[in-house]
Amino acid sequence: MTPTALWKRLLILAVCLWGVFAALPNAFYSRVEGHNDAAVAIEKAGGVATPDQDAALGTWPAFLPSALMPLGLDLRGGAHLLAKVEVEDVYKARIDGLWPEVRDALRDLRDQVGAVRRAPSPDDELRVTVSNPEGMVAAVQAVQALATPVYTLTGVGAADIEVTAEGADIVVRLSEAERAASDDRTVQQSLEIIRNRVDEVGTREPTILRQGSDRILIQVPGIGSASELKTLIGTTAKLTFNPVVKTTTNAGADAGARNALLPARNETGLYYIVEETPVVTGEELVDAQPSFDQNGQPAVSFRFDGAGARKFGDYTAANIGAPFAIVLDDEVISAPVIQSHIPGGNGIITGSFTVEESTELAILLRAGALPASLTFLEERTIGPELGADSVAAGKLAAVIGMIAVAVYMVASYGLFGVFANIALAVNMLILIALLSTIGATLTLPGIAGIVLTVGMAVDANVLIFERIREELRAGLSPPKAVEAGFARALSAIIDSNVTGLLTALIMFFIGSGPVRGFAVTMSLGILTSMFTAVYVTRLVVELWLNARRPKTIVV
Repeated sequence: MTPTALWKRLLILAVCLWGVFAALPNAFYSRVEGHNDAAVAIEKAGGVATPDQDAALGTWPAFLPSALMPLGLDLRGGAHLLAKVEVEDVYKARIDGLWPEVRDALRDLRDQVGAVRRAPSPDDELRVTVSNPEGMVAAVQAVQALATPVYTLTGVGAADIEVTAEGADIVVRLSEAERAASDDRTVQQSLEIIRNRVDEVGTREPTILRQGSDRILIQVPGIGSASELKTLIGTTAKLTFNPVVKTTTNAGADAGARNALLPARNETGLYYIVEETPVVTGEELVDAQPSFDQNGQPAVSFRFDGAGARKFGDYTAANIGAPFAIVLDDEVISAPVIQSHIPGGNGIITGSFTVEESTELAILLRAGALPASLTFLEERTIGPELGADSVAAGKLAAVIGMIAVAVYMVASYGLFGVFANIALAVNMLILIALLSTIGATLTLPGIAGIVLTVGMAVDANVLIFERIREELRAGLSPPKAVEAGFARALSAIIDSNVTGLLTALIMFFIGSGPVRGFAVTMSLGILTSMFTAVYVTRLVVELWLNARRPKTIVV
């Protein structure tokens, strides 16, 4: 039998040893997971660690690999939500934003249109009344000049607004093209904000996908309940800084035109009347971090971008001594009096927070405000006990499958069956190492793929061993029969595995969810099976033949 080249032997051994070491962390899952979580937390804190984090970090040696196979929702337990994005919410904000532009555009035509005021109208349209209808044509043209083209996949289409005249009113509506584009932007923005919020709290391997035109699927393994997940992602976290008109204890007080009556978050019975148009908003925040105020109480420090810093600085300089409301989700969480000019766009939010509340608020502000509200159409909580049962059942199925295959191989091929079982064990280690390294989430269908791999892994060995039997019956010596068996079975092995690999790839690209999880495991299993059957088994048999030099062999 022609000996395998030394470099090939070393390469095969190196891959096998890598598989052992890379798969090892999964045997100590909880310990390594705690180590990884502590490492991430310390990195986020700028290298500062708590005693508990130091202890968790020391539970696993730093020189060993620490990548794990992430467990999916069905194995780990967690929360499942299907949310609908209420895209119509954005129309009102867009229309409200148009009013200052329309007002400014008509200001230059005051001698033609007379006085201009905003008239009551539905949320999705802007109605502006002019006192001199004779200038309506010029007014409509001035407002139409504010329109911008809507960019779509097919190029530039319609304008973003439609302007018409109805009596003494100018009516501005969003065009159908703009509504469609706005709906798509709203869902995409919601998707990214939800992903940012979930990632910020360190949950593991969340699945966040768009479904249909206005729905988002959220699956987060390891979180306590669906209600906890809803609290995290469903909070709008809309932050604004509004001028205060006055305070009142009357819950039904008339706020006046373009003002809003908002309750105080931490003072029951106190209400603030604030100007509806904010000076700056949370969209102009570039950072928010939990901190402590001068009294050592939990707070949130923030920083605006350049435009927000200028507006914030200009307002504080012009309104020293006036109260300034910090509004979060239509509640006044703080209304400090401006003591001096605040340049630079830095500030702090106080409001009788706990440490947990200040941390959560900072996360929500960093992630940004949801552009529209969410309606949860479906919610499920999968308990960790069910996930543990699934893991146990999957392990049991894999062990039973491996034992059955191992017994069959030994019963059918004797010592050569033992060699095949050694290759099978190496195959499983390399497969687990690959899944851990690439971070592929393991689900129940993935376990099914592993169990299938166990059966498929010995198919190549069966082809090789049967071919060796034929060569022995033809009168070849054991070394030559073994060499011929491996060489002449290779084409059949490649054909069978390539067709299986193509099937798995089609499943991956066409399927979704569980099907793709199964396809990933199956694809990797086919690749590792070919490697171990053709190279590892051959190396083991070759080492045995060179060591024992038998005159006859029984396969």
